[in-house]
Amino acid sequence: MSVNQYNTTSTTEVPERFENPGLEEHRPRLADRDPRAAKRAERQIVLIFTFSILASLVAIVAYFAIPLDGSPSSVRMSTLLLGLGIGIGMLGIGIAAIYWTKTLMNNIERVEERHPQRSPQETREVAAQMMVDGVNDSGIARRPLLKGALAGAVALAPLPILVPLVGNLGGDWDVSKFKHTMWAPGMRLARDPSGEPIKASDVTIGSVFHVIPEPLKDEEEFYEEKAKAIVLLVRLDPRELKEPAEKADWSYDGIVAYSKICTHVGCPVALYEQQTHHLLCPCHQSTFDISDQAKVVFGPAKRPLPQLPITVDDEGYLVARSDFTEPVGPSFWERLK
Repeated sequence: MSVNQYNTTSTTEVPERFENPGLEEHRPRLADRDPRAAKRAERQIVLIFTFSILASLVAIVAYFAIPLDGSPSSVRMSTLLLGLGIGIGMLGIGIAAIYWTKTLMNNIERVEERHPQRSPQETREVAAQMMVDGVNDSGIARRPLLKGALAGAVALAPLPILVPLVGNLGGDWDVSKFKHTMWAPGMRLARDPSGEPIKASDVTIGSVFHVIPEPLKDEEEFYEEKAKAIVLLVRLDPRELKEPAEKADWSYDGIVAYSKICTHVGCPVALYEQQTHHLLCPCHQSTFDISDQAKVVFGPAKRPLPQLPITVDDEGYLVARSDFTEPVGPSFWERLK
């Protein structure tokens, strides 16, 4: 192309606006032209809704039929069937709704001109009438089988979620039990899980002990209460401890004891870094400084780990001075701090 030709082309006038090409010519679907095709599509939609209903029922039956006995196999099977039932139930409703829209509902394109945010009252009345027309256009009033299948699928789909939720609403709702553990004055600190009492002389600087209350033979609920009472015991150089005056006697010669239950969502906090004195929660990386009252230095946790006041008895064994002075673990209603 020559320079003159290029200049001629580049100076071509561009129109200020383009004419509206309008909508393409409407092409009727098979279901629009053939009543038998519409009926066939209706049966297919009903079949998909039926699959959704069956999947929701399977999830509900699985919840009651598979007891959670604590074994990994029962948990896996119950979780698998609940998940499949809920997933297939919801997926079936979605697929059926899309198929219904694509095959049976009116697909004629309409243009709505822009208007102020609040339309005139006449326009609002027209919009309301369009919604009524849309319901009528869906054909749900004259298709009772389709209406029943939709209602059944939608009614049953939430049940696999609600039934386990409601089923777990029973039990003990006494939140005061969260505010106390089985630690008591004079109760010995013992190794977890052996239950062997710990002497202060056994704890060297930098060492870490996973601790439980010394088991009581007549304590029937010991293993249930143990989950709230687990403690991490660490010994530091006493000069590195930052202790307020009112808590100066909560440790013993640099030995400190803190709850192992993370104050974020309750995961076990047990990863100790000796050089920094940081304690890490493996679930969401909340980090606590053991040398400074287990304060949060990183992560989503909002409160320090509760400290267990300790001392030694006449035989040199580490014992609790009292229970924790605040609730252990994450927040719950009625918790003041």
